[in-house]
Amino acid sequence: MLAKLTTNQSKKADTVRVVLLALLALSINGVAAQDKPIYKYKDKDGVVSFSDMQPIDRHFELIKVDCYACKVSTHVDWHKTKLIQDKYHSQILTASIRFEVDPALVKAIIHAESHFKKDAVSRVGAQGLMQLMPATAQELGVKNPFDAKDNINGGVKHLAKLLKKYNGNTRLASAAYNAGEGAVKKYGGIPPYKETKVYVERVQILHKRYKSAS
Repeated sequence: MLAKLTTNQSKKADTVRVVLLALLALSINGVAAQDKPIYKYKDKDGVVSFSDMQPIDRHFELIKVDCYACKVSTHVDWHKTKLIQDKYHSQILTASIRFEVDPALVKAIIHAESHFKKDAVSRVGAQGLMQLMPATAQELGVKNPFDAKDNINGGVKHLAKLLKKYNGNTRLASAAYNAGEGAVKKYGGIPPYKETKVYVERVQILHKRYKSAS
């Protein structure tokens, strides 16, 4: 699978056009992005590409991928795993107040998505604490997805929109956050993808625990 990020020099320097090949098929089949290396390289035209196949004719950079939400099978006991209360607390609280979202839910999403690692990148290109896809980040006005404040503001804004759309139903909102609004609409509820079902339950467990701990 290959993802490309192309900078359009005729627009603002921070404008990025994103091409994600095979992402739709990956989502439809519920394939988990687990434990595979990602290779980053640039061609002569300056196009930055990400692939799970090692380039053989050009310089590349090996990227560590952290995609906690993608791991269907895990040895983590989500009922007992240590909560992360101190990291980015002020940024989470500020964004939660601004967009009227429960900060405990935001922490649950971040914990499930990236384990509070601001430089996390998934094999399909989702970036940062709240694992925003580049196109989504651009729509949300996120300039730097690896900046904690910027990523959290964008992610919470997106989450607030989903909660409003689903009348505060956190299960549907988290399902849409993981699989997309189109998938939730198609199936009239939580999509039957194993990854998404596991993700929703994971967020529910963490949300309850963060809420009790606050």
